[in-house]
Amino acid sequence: MQTDDFFRGRPDEHPDWPDHRPGEWVCQLWELDVELLESLRFGPLPAHPDLDVAVALTRLLHEDFVARGTRHDERMNDEEVVLAVKAHRAVLERLGLKPPQLPFRHHSGFYDYWRKNDMSGGGGWQARRECIEELLGPTRQALEDQQEAEYEQRFKNGPRGTFKNLIFAAVGPKPQIVLRDAVSNEVEIVRNAENCLVYKEPLPLQGLTWRQMVTWWQTHHMPAAEEPEAADALYRRLYRSLDSLPEQTVLRTYCARYAEPDGFDLPALIPQVYLHYDPYTRKSGGHSGALHRERMDFLLLAPDRSRIVIEVDGVHHYGTKNPTGPDGRTTYTASPRLYSEMVAEDRRLRLAGYEIYRFGGWELTRPDSPQLVSDFFAELLTRHKKPTP
Repeated sequence: MQTDDFFRGRPDEHPDWPDHRPGEWVCQLWELDVELLESLRFGPLPAHPDLDVAVALTRLLHEDFVARGTRHDERMNDEEVVLAVKAHRAVLERLGLKPPQLPFRHHSGFYDYWRKNDMSGGGGWQARRECIEELLGPTRQALEDQQEAEYEQRFKNGPRGTFKNLIFAAVGPKPQIVLRDAVSNEVEIVRNAENCLVYKEPLPLQGLTWRQMVTWWQTHHMPAAEEPEAADALYRRLYRSLDSLPEQTVLRTYCARYAEPDGFDLPALIPQVYLHYDPYTRKSGGHSGALHRERMDFLLLAPDRSRIVIEVDGVHHYGTKNPTGPDGRTTYTASPRLYSEMVAEDRRLRLAGYEIYRFGGWELTRPDSPQLVSDFFAELLTRHKKPTP
């Protein structure tokens, strides 16, 4: 919420201007939204949280008193300041914060206050600014602290622990991964390491972008390449790790976004991830040796710190293959056991702090599947933007 949100604009006609034509609106006047401020004394606004309102009101009062004490271009009159102060006090009390104790009620009172306290004359404007900062600064700081606490709280549902590495995009035989140290969560690829990619760079708090992935690829695989060339090579390498048309549709549709303005700053869509966030592995039972069933189809490390798993389920995920029929067709029989294992894995991931979305392989073979995937990612990225402090 901004300070302008407390005002309503209305066009103003200036018939006294020499070049003014009758009926022509030539400027915009702003008047305080009295009804809005009055409503704040009795409860929160439907469209704005009290915390945002309190920050904007604190800024409005600070700006208006400073303007009165320096430039004399304040936006509110005395009655309106009294109303703003009352609304400010009510919102702060709902937030559990102590309202500032102002030694004046309005602009005229501020004028009398600075005259009585030797803040007139040359250089007095600086003293008046410092006075307002001393009175309202602690409130602004308390609100900023509360904003920061709320901002951090939005990340509480994500996985805990320290990022170790990403092992992903295997081509050919799958890598065999063992856990060498269960305390420090050190892992080692003991077989087929050459077939997969391993990302060990520090992970920023706000996720992993395509630009960061491309920079990593340049550093370790194509040091002489320019960014566009390295990005193209990395995309082709990731695409090679997918052997199903539905998975290829997901990667191809998402990666088209990288070509859009600021597309390189989108979260990277990482395919075929074998090992990612160490609490997930550490909390998994029976992982003192080889790691089993730790691959997921796609992983997004989003800017709001969410860890998003995307699975593409072919029929083999929930059915057992039947003997080939006389007509050469392959059929499957639904398996309650396979389905139960799949949803049990989902529960475990969610409890570890991950968000999971599943696509059925069949829906990704339809003619409209690229649009379906594009719409899904548009909504997903909107939902998982970095929160505004």
